[in-house]
Amino acid sequence: MEKPRQGFWGLWNISFGFFGIQVGFALQNANMSRVFQTLGASMDDLPALWVAAPLTGLIVQPIIGHLSDRTWNRLGRRRPYFLTGAIMAAIALFLMPLAPTIAAPLVFAAAMLWVLDASLNISMEPFRAFVGDMLRTDQHAAGYAVQTAFIGAGAVLGSIFPWLLEHLGVDNVAPEGALPNTVRYAFWFGAVAILVAVVWTVFTTREYSPEEQAAFSGHVAADDDGEIIARLAAKKPLGGIAWIVAGVIVALAVDLLGLQKEVLLLGALLAIYGVLDIVAIRMARRGTKPNMLSSIVGDFSGMPPVMKRLALVQFFSWSALFIMWINTTPVVTQYVFGSTDTASAAYNEGANWVNVLFTVYNGVAAVAALVLLPWLSRRFGPVRTHSICLTLGALGFLGFFFLRDANALIVCEIGIGIAWASILAMPYAILASNLPQAKLGIYMGLFNIFIVVPQLLVATVMGSIMLAFFPGEPVWTMLFAAAAWAVAALAMTRVSAAIPARTA
Repeated sequence: MEKPRQGFWGLWNISFGFFGIQVGFALQNANMSRVFQTLGASMDDLPALWVAAPLTGLIVQPIIGHLSDRTWNRLGRRRPYFLTGAIMAAIALFLMPLAPTIAAPLVFAAAMLWVLDASLNISMEPFRAFVGDMLRTDQHAAGYAVQTAFIGAGAVLGSIFPWLLEHLGVDNVAPEGALPNTVRYAFWFGAVAILVAVVWTVFTTREYSPEEQAAFSGHVAADDDGEIIARLAAKKPLGGIAWIVAGVIVALAVDLLGLQKEVLLLGALLAIYGVLDIVAIRMARRGTKPNMLSSIVGDFSGMPPVMKRLALVQFFSWSALFIMWINTTPVVTQYVFGSTDTASAAYNEGANWVNVLFTVYNGVAAVAALVLLPWLSRRFGPVRTHSICLTLGALGFLGFFFLRDANALIVCEIGIGIAWASILAMPYAILASNLPQAKLGIYMGLFNIFIVVPQLLVATVMGSIMLAFFPGEPVWTMLFAAAAWAVAALAMTRVSAAIPARTA
């Protein structure tokens, strides 16, 4: 038995919630550096303040993936998590603009970023698996393309909203230490947008029950919990010990090499995973029943080959994206608009231009997902399509390094937008057709590790590199971003060899 084929409105309803989620992400990505700098953070403080975002994704997504694979109640399998995350994100978006009125505004803003990113991840992670749950294999590419179009459209609205408010007469400049009304109102609008969009998907879709999913044909078989326990029991703890040693080496390198203290977080995460790996092995050898830890550790160590090779691509792809989100505002305001004074009209004009630039790349992504990517995929296949798009994005980052004209940067954003569309669609379409249906949640959550880890590296190591070699010159980060996407494009050549000749 095959799943029913979804028409236009079916595809629309399945992914519309992502529109609201991406409004929230866009407001976060385009405005949080501005918020932090306005509240007194220096350029060197930004990576540490941003570290909350990837860290929450690293923790939240595998857990939510595991839980959603095993959830079934009146709301369904994935929808309970959509709704919970949307409510929490709306609260964080509402409270964020109140930071200047709090006794410790910078700490409060960082805490709200943590809550916001965790909440958006709670909503976002099940949406990735939701497309695979609801669609037959031959509609996976179309489903993720529609999802990407909504991501682009939501990001366009979230990115452009402060700029639109300014042109409607809302104040874009505020006293020192206060947020402009354009930013405040944009965050409150985002709170409403995410609730409305997610509620739409929750109430216009019906998830297939576990029994219905089991009856559908054409899905890759999943390892059962017993096989995972047996695989863990057969493992040696040397791998966990190696992770712990790596964490200790990273921690020692902080003092030896004079790295920023945020790098300690990376060392701690490596050591913690090593400990969890050893604990999971011991529990398996004792005959402990399958649990969340054994599932996450076991599935991580037993990833299918195609997922392992795509993980390398994701690592370099998201390194560049996080560099862009942190540094575009400082680069544009300093090099194009000539100001680092957050209370100046020039700085705020440049910060709003960043919203326009982010609107362009997200708008391009929305169009490319529906028009360009399907054409390229039919002509060259999904693997070569992704490689081509990443190359175009790398050229866009090079433009930021060399160009000093605000309008010329729009051309750069076209290449970045095409690459962004492909990053959001192609890897997930490939995975959804080659992973066990019953484990889409946990595998999509684990795949997020290779989105989060590079962001943590950027948030910790990049600050040390810039401080040591390019102090006060954030434009060099764009060269790092270009190199990262060039490496990702080359890494895609290894992916095709891991895709089975016959997919389910």
